[in-house]
Amino acid sequence: MIGLLNLGSLVLGLIAWILPVVNLMRYKKHDYRNWVTLSIMSISACAISLCFQIFYNYHLVKIADWSALMDITDNMAFVAAVLLIVTIILNAITLLVYHGRTAK
Repeated sequence: MIGLLNLGSLVLGLIAWILPVVNLMRYKKHDYRNWVTLSIMSISACAISLCFQIFYNYHLVKIADWSALMDITDNMAFVAAVLLIVTIILNAITLLVYHGRTAK
């Protein structure tokens, strides 16, 4: 059951990147509805994905699997940073593109 945390983290990370891309693709169709909702969902998916990784690390500490922790911690920290940075950049681009368009 704990292994599902990694799968859930991967799926939510992909969702965090896909939602802003969908937002940007909808811009060309002059569909300005719900872009804020999709951006909030994207950031929330990123946060939950990172939380799943923290829970997985907690599980490894709880069962005292120190070799697994030493093996995955550096890569997990790098991937978590990439997920967070890319999600923020994609949502910032969405904010810049849609800024002022919804008021019309």
